[in-house]
Amino acid sequence: MLPDELISARILLVDDQQPNLDLLEVFLGDAGYTDLHSTRDPRRVCELLDTLQPDLVVLDLHMPQMDGFEVMAALRPRIPATSYLPIIVLTADATREARERALSAGANDFLTKPLDETETLLRIRNLLATRALHLALQDRHACLERANQELAAERETSERLLLNVLPRSIADRLRQTPGTIADSFEEATILFADIVGFTGICAGLAPEPLVAWLNEVFCAIDVLAEEFGLEKIKTIGDAYMVVGGLPHHRPDHAEAVANLALALHEVMTVHRTPTGEVLQLRIGIHMGRVVAGVIGKRKFAYDLWGDTVNTASRMQTHGIGGATHVSAAVRERLSASHTFDERGEIPIKGKGLLTTFLLTGRLA
Repeated sequence: MLPDELISARILLVDDQQPNLDLLEVFLGDAGYTDLHSTRDPRRVCELLDTLQPDLVVLDLHMPQMDGFEVMAALRPRIPATSYLPIIVLTADATREARERALSAGANDFLTKPLDETETLLRIRNLLATRALHLALQDRHACLERANQELAAERETSERLLLNVLPRSIADRLRQTPGTIADSFEEATILFADIVGFTGICAGLAPEPLVAWLNEVFCAIDVLAEEFGLEKIKTIGDAYMVVGGLPHHRPDHAEAVANLALALHEVMTVHRTPTGEVLQLRIGIHMGRVVAGVIGKRKFAYDLWGDTVNTASRMQTHGIGGATHVSAAVRERLSASHTFDERGEIPIKGKGLLTTFLLTGRLA
């Protein structure tokens, strides 16, 4: 009994002699093959290949209008290189030269006339089994290809999500050498910004419009931070933290952060609160030594620690709406490139009295 994949195989028989076709159809029909097609005109084989898409071609080599070698030459460019369409040729010439020529021309097997039923069926069965295996391997390859594409898409998504959490260089280090990542930077500039009146805004908004509005504001800050080459660290409620000078050192980190602060105030003038008022940010900046690293195992976070972080946060919380409040260290570093108004000594939680300044612009 034939397996299902062989019973359903489509076979094209090509011979200019009707008795030969009749004999083959009897052999194959008795064996259980049901999808049989035949032609006495070898010139129609290419057409039938396209319309029938057979699983096997049984081809006589010696025909008057077009011999089997010419038929195989015409078929060759129509059969994809990755496909396997077996061709078994029939001939009364049993010489070695005839066999070699047929096999070189594209035949996969060879039958000598007069045909022996048992040999004919075995050879046809073997070729069809080989084709069935080839088709199964093609399906397997297609499945693997799809799986690889899906895996690549998932990897790209994971990479994008990871880079939304970690700087690229830190993500690369974490992949290459899993473990603790902690770096000390002698100098970096940190900016904290929050939204003036955010508590009142929250009280008057439903959750979805509140989050949508906050996302719009923070996305605008993201764009500017990237434009100035600075690293966003995190958002905390309505507060936004960004740093210059790490994870890669840059000598102009203080200038870049100050310029971001000025740009933020300018950009926020075109934004409105949900109640229609002009949006204002309260910004604080400080610079100094920091420690940076990755914490967490399931949810990674790249964060900063040290007195510099605390002081920058104090600059923001003790700042003025619509202004940038900076430490004396920032003012000293940028006195040649930016303008400041002295705010005087003010009490800073955990620091006592500090002389601080308001960043007002850039020198021409």
